[in-house]
Amino acid sequence: METPMQTTSTSLDEPMRSLNGVSVSDLPKIAAMIQSLDPMEQSNAVSKLRRLLSLETNPPIQEVINLGVVPLLVEFLKQHDRPEMQFEAAWALTNIASGTTEHTEEVIRCGAVELLCTLLLSTNEDVCEQAVWALGNISGDSPQCRDLVLNAGAMMPLLAVLRRNSGKLTILRNATWTLSNLCRGKPRPDFDLVRPALDLLPHLIHSRDEEVVTDACWTLSYLSDGTTSNIQAVIDAGVCSRIVDLVGHTVPSIQTPTLRTIGNILTGTDQQTQLMLDLVVLPRLVPLLKHDKKIIRKEACWAISNITAGSQSQIQEVIDANVIPPLLFQLMSAEFDVQKEAAWAITNATSGGSTEQIKYLVQQGCIPPLVKLLDVQDPRVINVALDALENILLAGEADTSLTDTENRMARYIEEADGIELIQNLQYHQQEDIYEKSVRIIRDYFDGEDEDDFDIAPDMDYGAHQFSFGVGEAASAGGGNIRFNF
Repeated sequence: METPMQTTSTSLDEPMRSLNGVSVSDLPKIAAMIQSLDPMEQSNAVSKLRRLLSLETNPPIQEVINLGVVPLLVEFLKQHDRPEMQFEAAWALTNIASGTTEHTEEVIRCGAVELLCTLLLSTNEDVCEQAVWALGNISGDSPQCRDLVLNAGAMMPLLAVLRRNSGKLTILRNATWTLSNLCRGKPRPDFDLVRPALDLLPHLIHSRDEEVVTDACWTLSYLSDGTTSNIQAVIDAGVCSRIVDLVGHTVPSIQTPTLRTIGNILTGTDQQTQLMLDLVVLPRLVPLLKHDKKIIRKEACWAISNITAGSQSQIQEVIDANVIPPLLFQLMSAEFDVQKEAAWAITNATSGGSTEQIKYLVQQGCIPPLVKLLDVQDPRVINVALDALENILLAGEADTSLTDTENRMARYIEEADGIELIQNLQYHQQEDIYEKSVRIIRDYFDGEDEDDFDIAPDMDYGAHQFSFGVGEAASAGGGNIRFNF
């Protein structure tokens, strides 16, 4: 079966296009044949049209639209006594909908969506599968097209297709892909319209087919990206244990959406976060901080940042799982966008952590990489680093009040060459940055006697104990909130 094209061009200044003896130059003749009163001639013409629309390069989508054929193809969808004609027409419409947004809108304008939803209930497998594919292309074009398909009532018959065709792989793959398109995109779809998908997703993520599992996991990532009530609906579907297992999968195409789903759930309440921790998600995340793929390391850092935005007991679980050392390695050495997520994780921990927990972060060497972030061009990153350093200094003050000694944290920042950078930021054009810098210098670094400070813990960054995932040097940042991408 020729697959619907994902891109198209309509230039007529290219070499002659043809397939299986049918040429684009035959289109006017084919269009006339489609209007024939002879059913056999009609069927042959639609078949030829479908083959031309399946050209891998520059299918004649606009030419077909210009000939006024689309309304005729939509009419053929109504011919329930001619399933072969429904199939050919649905296939042609599928390929038209795979073109530009304007091409997709033409299919919609001609009234195809409601009829395609009806064909999801067809007893003819080929017709049903082609309707699934067409609706997948339409809903994948834009959130507006997605909502139109949902409002036409596609969800329930699509789920029925998945239930009755669980053994036929091609339909299962196409229907799961279409399901993911119905749930993706921003603004998000009406959750009440997509919630029924949660009845079937627990079964789909146990499929033996990687494509089905991948699209099912992406669907869960879309459904969990929302309010805490949406997150709870995903939790109540009973998918969390399987998702935690799948994040350890060896295939990145499965790891990525499962990791996103985990991260989304961790943006919820402390109770929702605790559920994931009780499923022992942290030991699954640690190896992902060493992953070859940047996107996996980035998502893992982001997920961890949502845990460190929680309670002190949850921050302690992160510490106890030995997450901090490899997390700091990403903060020091990874690509810029990975470093930013790692910085959020550390900054969140300094914001909500106890004095002892913050001291642990410092002992592990968090100050030097945070200081380096003060020298980047991204104001948001600078803000995050300043927040972390101010939190650390505040913890140092609390420790000082207990031990009646100098604030050692200030010395550690000085040893990391942080004072000059903070002083320079007092002249930053962004008000919140210069105000924080002025406050830090005023409260912690005025008139200090360098001989009164202890020496910061040694940290040999050139010979760091972690020998994984070294990317290009960059910098990044975060605050004590849970957030999605």
